Amino acid sequence: MQNNLIEIKNLFIEYKVEGALQEKKTVHAVNDLSLDIKQGEILSIAGESGCGKSTLAKAVLQLIDVKSGEILLWEKGKGKREKEDVKCHCEEGQSPDALPNQKVLNVPFDERKIQEKIDILKLNKKELKAFRKGAQIIFQNPYSSLNPKMKIYDILEEPLIINEKSFTKAQRLERVVETIKQVGLDESVLSLYPHEFSGGQRQRIAIARSLILKPKFIVADEPVSALDVSIQAQIINLLNELKEKFNLTFLFISHDLSVIKYLSDRVAIMYLGEIVELGTSEEIFNTPKHPYTQALLSANPGNKGEKIILKGELPSPTNLPAGCKFHTRCPHVMEVCKTVVPNKTTFSDSHCAYCHLY
Repeated sequence: MQNNLIEIKNLFIEYKVEGALQEKKTVHAVNDLSLDIKQGEILSIAGESGCGKSTLAKAVLQLIDVKSGEILLWEKGKGKREKEDVKCHCEEGQSPDALPNQKVLNVPFDERKIQEKIDILKLNKKELKAFRKGAQIIFQNPYSSLNPKMKIYDILEEPLIINEKSFTKAQRLERVVETIKQVGLDESVLSLYPHEFSGGQRQRIAIARSLILKPKFIVADEPVSALDVSIQAQIINLLNELKEKFNLTFLFISHDLSVIKYLSDRVAIMYLGEIVELGTSEEIFNTPKHPYTQALLSANPGNKGEKIILKGELPSPTNLPAGCKFHTRCPHVMEVCKTVVPNKTTFSDSHCAYCHLY
């Protein structure tokens, strides 16, 4: 079992927009969403445009405000603590570590694996800066995410100047050269400007920028959608290699189900700000349970089975339907779906869906 790196609990995100008659409307972007991201995995989020994928990712990085909920970061406990005086109630031959909630007699805490949860939403300015050093983002469009007036070296050096104040210029140069080579580019590119590169090369530079501070968590917000298919494969393979090499954790957002199937450890299917199904890549693609997941997979160009055509329009996030949010388009809709929010149904330790069919 992998340890959780981030836990999202009962998250709500709303914002105001101006309607056609200049009245203010509330967009319910994320609604009571709970999700865990495990250490060292690639968790992908799939769903239609406007379902809240990027909003969720930005909330995890604290780039937008959250109405309510918790975003918990698991970290190793820091510093030494005094020996405890309370005896652990262990069975004969049982390790104290098997009872993580018990205190252990005469065992210094710094010699044990201690983890503590930190609510990202409650961090002060200094703590948030430290968190963001370990949590980076790769943006969708490499043509707009790099400053056209800065040379590549300056783009990669800037995060080090801000976050690694103890580094000398020689140390910054060493880190920049090391990182640009990790993404498959030569150090000769450092003296050039972004407009002198192809889309694939620019995205490699954007990935290098996300790696420069040696983070443990990266949000990849549709990082290959603006690239040619042949270049997409190179970037996908690069992300996979970097994940294995540095034990990175990715939150990967994409519309391309083929990319998600190839790259992901687990997949979350999102609809109108809610997770409707969650499972391993094999479970989602081989045994999808939720009707929306089944419809998404049937629309994939690689699908050879029967197409599922959803009727009706996607409801507005300013006026969400009652009950199951998908009932207005679901081919299996029942009366209960129109009024009652479905509970979670578990199919395995890693696979669950929110649907009245089960």
